[in-house]
Amino acid sequence: MEHQKDPEPVEPVSPVGQYFNSSVLCIYIIGVLEFEVPLDDSLALPLLKDLFLPINPRFSSIMVQDIDGEKRWKKVDVNLKHHVKIPIFHGGKTEESYDKCFHDYLSSIAIEQLPQGRPLWEIHIINYPTSDASSTVIFKLHHALGDGYSLMGALLSCLQRADDPSLPLTFPSLRPSNPESSSSSTKSFWRRFSWLFSSAFNTVSDFGWSILKSSIINDDKSPIRSGDEEANFQPISISTMTFSIDHIKDIKSRLGVTINDVITGIVFYGTRLYMQEMDPKSKTANSTALVLLNTRNIEGYQSVNDMLNTKAKGPWGNKISFLHVPIPKLHESIISNPLEFIKDSHNIIKRKKHSLAVALTGTLLDIEGKFRGQEAVAKHIRGTLTKSSAVISNLVGPVQQMSLANHPVKGLYFTLAGGPESLVISIMSYTGVLRVTFKTEKYFIDEKKLKSCMQSAFETILKAAMENPGTN
Repeated sequence: MEHQKDPEPVEPVSPVGQYFNSSVLCIYIIGVLEFEVPLDDSLALPLLKDLFLPINPRFSSIMVQDIDGEKRWKKVDVNLKHHVKIPIFHGGKTEESYDKCFHDYLSSIAIEQLPQGRPLWEIHIINYPTSDASSTVIFKLHHALGDGYSLMGALLSCLQRADDPSLPLTFPSLRPSNPESSSSSTKSFWRRFSWLFSSAFNTVSDFGWSILKSSIINDDKSPIRSGDEEANFQPISISTMTFSIDHIKDIKSRLGVTINDVITGIVFYGTRLYMQEMDPKSKTANSTALVLLNTRNIEGYQSVNDMLNTKAKGPWGNKISFLHVPIPKLHESIISNPLEFIKDSHNIIKRKKHSLAVALTGTLLDIEGKFRGQEAVAKHIRGTLTKSSAVISNLVGPVQQMSLANHPVKGLYFTLAGGPESLVISIMSYTGVLRVTFKTEKYFIDEKKLKSCMQSAFETILKAAMENPGTN
């Protein structure tokens, strides 16, 4: 146990932080940095002390409960040696054997509980070459410390551009490339009226559906949903695959949709192909993806100092909500024309944009927390996860290559662990590559077949898009 510092002002734990560290939920964010060169692990402790710990007081704090039952962050002296793990692999000296050792190690440590008596993070340094990297660093951070946006901002504050450290990292634009402009006040009025009517209808529909999905309606059991409410205690497997962002952009341009539409369509189509291959009847099963959303009204990442400002547009913390998105069913018409999956995804996302259900869901959880307590809300969220078929999350990474203490970063990906769902799909862009990570319930989901179906979905959609005459 770390030594506590007294007396020190203690920061209250946010409601969402309490949901994610409760008796029924314990969610972790797993981040993986792949390096082009072997790591000098002697730099680990100095870098953590000088760069990582100063980022946020939560990295030097434990969660405690005061006499009123309120959870707060309590500052402690951090023994860094307790937080840095350097495993020894005995699997042999070939790249293939180290691949297996790394895969097994990552999948194992992802679900291990972190001690509550010390700050809720660990770093694992893997100085063995795999097929993906010469060395690897695994960051395991409790979701109570912050969401993916916060922790990515923290990570980026420790990294520099590999080509020129004096220049800032840049990120792909999240804004639409061709925003609609109004040609007249009359058209503008009717457009606003139509938007308000559509927004009101979609909000009522989506919010009502979200309440039903979180309380009484279960997805069908299928090859991606075991229905085991104790799945968080089962072994998991973590694996990744990559797609070219240039190819994603080619599909986007041909179909006149967004990059998110293309990615969502490929993921949904690949998921349905896997379901059909494992059980033909499941191609029309009722399956829902729980999509995690960043609720900050900001594009790109802010500096850590800006995040810690109480008036920041993109503040530190867990500023997330979730949205139920039905996975389109695999009908014969879609099998013969896979681009319909992209169009279905486009229509679903467009409709969800005309809805305030995400904001209302967050408000409902806040109200429930005030009247029933944080444990009740945690049970509500757990129920939502167990009733859904998959969790999908995404982050935007930098366009340029990064480096840590002159160690170039070759790859970057993340996932979530500790939840009761059978499948988590995490998506991240970095230097022109889209990295898709699968966290699967081991012995239930065949991860190799799932990745094969995803690759097939991507190739089928790319081929069909290239044969499409386009929108211009």
